[in-house]
Parts: sequence; structure tokens; C-alpha cells
Amino acid sequence: MTEDPTGSGTPGEGDGEREPRPMVERIGLAAIAVVLAALFGTIAATAWTGGEPFLAAMGAIGCVMTLWVGGLTLFRG
Repeated sequence: MTEDPTGSGTPGEGDGEREPRPMVERIGLAAIAVVLAALFGTIAATAWTGGEPFLAAMGAIGCVMTLWVGGLTLFRG
């Protein structure tokens, strides 16, 4: 048994460049990210008005991170 020099864990993988996702798939994934970010934003706003600053901060962080990854998916492919 030989070790994979790429470090991917699976022999034969990582030999070349991966092909970019189709634009339709990227738009769909970004749309899902926007919906989930809206849910996180709603949680943040509701928690803030309810007097739970820690939960509000966690919801806001989740919202920003979800938008960030959705943007990366859409623009980087």
C-alpha cells in the first residue's frame, strides 16, 4: 500500500484540476445560502429584541458566514 503524495487521503484523487460547477448550480446554491442567511438574520433580530445578546450575536455571525460562503460559491465556482 502506497501513500498518496497529495495528502487527499484517497489514491488517484487530486491528480488534476477540478472542473467548475455549472452556473445554474452555482446560482441555486447561492439562492439557498440567501434563504438560510435570512433565517439566521431573523433569529438574530428576534433574539436581540428579546434581550438575548449572545444568541443575537451567534445568529448574526451565522448570517454573515452563510452569505460569505454563498458568495464564494457563486463567484469562485
